[in-house]
Amino acid sequence: MTNKSLASRRYVIIGIFMAVGIVYVLRLAYLQIIDDTYKELADRNALRHITQYPSRGLIYDRHGKLLVYNEAVYDLMVIPKQVRLKDTNEFCSLLKISREDFIKKMDKAKKYSYYAPSIFEKQISKEDFAPIQEKIYEYEGFYAQKRTLRYYPDGVASHVLGYIGEVSEGMIEKNPYYKRGDYIGMSGLEKFYEDILRGKKGSKITLVDVHNREKGSFADGKFDTNAISGQNLYSTIDLELQKYAEKIMANKRGCIIAIEPSSGEVLCFVSAPYYDPNLLVGRVRSKNYKMLSEDISKPLFNRVLMAEYPPGSIFKVAQSLIALDMGVITRNTGFACDKGLVGCHNHPSATCVEDAIKMSCNPYFYRVFQRIVQQTNPKTGKIDSKYGLSLWTSAAKRMGFGTKLDIDLPGVRSGYIPDTAFYNKWYPGGWNFYTIYSNSIGQGEVGVNPLQMANFAALVANRGWYITPHIVRSFGDDTNKRMFKKYTKKHYSFIASDYWDIAVKGMWGTVHEAGGTARRARIDDIAICGKTGTAENIGDDHSVFICFAPMVSPKIAVAVYIENAKGGGGSWAAPIASLIVEKYVRGEVLRTEFEKTYIEVQPCQNLPIKRQIKTKK
Repeated sequence: MTNKSLASRRYVIIGIFMAVGIVYVLRLAYLQIIDDTYKELADRNALRHITQYPSRGLIYDRHGKLLVYNEAVYDLMVIPKQVRLKDTNEFCSLLKISREDFIKKMDKAKKYSYYAPSIFEKQISKEDFAPIQEKIYEYEGFYAQKRTLRYYPDGVASHVLGYIGEVSEGMIEKNPYYKRGDYIGMSGLEKFYEDILRGKKGSKITLVDVHNREKGSFADGKFDTNAISGQNLYSTIDLELQKYAEKIMANKRGCIIAIEPSSGEVLCFVSAPYYDPNLLVGRVRSKNYKMLSEDISKPLFNRVLMAEYPPGSIFKVAQSLIALDMGVITRNTGFACDKGLVGCHNHPSATCVEDAIKMSCNPYFYRVFQRIVQQTNPKTGKIDSKYGLSLWTSAAKRMGFGTKLDIDLPGVRSGYIPDTAFYNKWYPGGWNFYTIYSNSIGQGEVGVNPLQMANFAALVANRGWYITPHIVRSFGDDTNKRMFKKYTKKHYSFIASDYWDIAVKGMWGTVHEAGGTARRARIDDIAICGKTGTAENIGDDHSVFICFAPMVSPKIAVAVYIENAKGGGGSWAAPIASLIVEKYVRGEVLRTEFEKTYIEVQPCQNLPIKRQIKTKK
């Protein structure tokens, strides 16, 4: 072989080595400068990034008593790539799970990521976590992350307070603040005030040795951020009144809502059946939610906001005020109790508006609604039912009916006040008063929710105005409480002030005078003004009552709805409402035997709940 050939071969070999070297150099440069995957993997072996979850804001009642606070729990996190278990059975025994559960949880974690941490076992109480904490360093790939859960010391006001739950993928897509495993308000105040209650997450970077033991903060915490606790809510709920109202409704279906007329503050809010909000906390939440959602009595359904009922005869007070303001009747207008027009109970004919309200005369309000609807249209000079109904619809909506009251809770419905467009579509061949007369006594197409009923009682109590009902008085902390301006604005019905006293006098007579339909609600030293209603329904009718007290400078307005209760508004809803009034105004109930009767009684007809609740989508 010639020297020239050897030199040529040497150059080839040198070229191959140089090419390989260049490839390695380029690859190392790419890995170190451009692709940080391996750097991230190395960091994860030495550094642990831990989310610092903030404490949710607390919720208080109107007197400063805690309704909701936080308790510490722990999530057991796993990084599948780092897992090294000497004894899987021992690990499962420590966590009180089966080997099958272990496999399922690991598969789920691996599906999420081999390298990123995810929750292996969530919401472990501090008592259950104590033995785990002692041995966790032995199980490579696992570590604990502290967070808090809600606790409800009195176990009341479930439909007000709501509950929290784990975010879904859809929620994460809509709001990037949330990550997998985070929790969010799902209903009630927890949902409505989520942004205020949740606070702001922080983060901590911890050094970890090869034995899974934390060795302190990375860079002395230079890159850590502190969690910021959520702000507190100071609610308008009176805890003692809430507990009392729930005690009364324990064996009934329906609802009670009470409002302070002068402020619009909700004093108690009960939808029955209800549930202990602690059932939807922690590791038992899924099981209990399924149980509650499948319960035929629908304890998760918020009747106060979402049920649409016929108002029954309580609507006669609104009819009186609208007719007086339109000038189609006067205070002393009388009508015969003509049962040929519409059915009625036995009583003398009403000779004035106060007596008609007091005795709840159906034929009287048939005639009143007839005068409202059958009015002369000034443009045509002819009787025009469409013209009259349009005036009536507008007036009813100014009273808070047929519109969503902007209460600070999710899910409220607007109820329904029919208008000319509705009847034109419903009766394409034409319609008139005789087609729609059932609305005169709160039946027909009129639908209201109990919140609107209580708000109407507050409207009458204030003689013509109301402040939107609300649950939260202020938020922040003791040194910096802030209020919402929208819950200080007065809304006026624009009905002349002279007519409100007529309605008030009639409602006072309903409770306190002979012939009144709510005599069972009478309390000797408290002037209650109220109106009974019997709402027609499949099965037994609903028992309805609204009231406020005292007559002068009212402190409380109440609406009570008892489903499928034989005997009408005066038999069940009225006496129950009077107990709520007495408890709040007097501070205690002195009519102990009377109280015992209405707490123990179970008046509701036993029917599938889905047949009893009328709702509109």
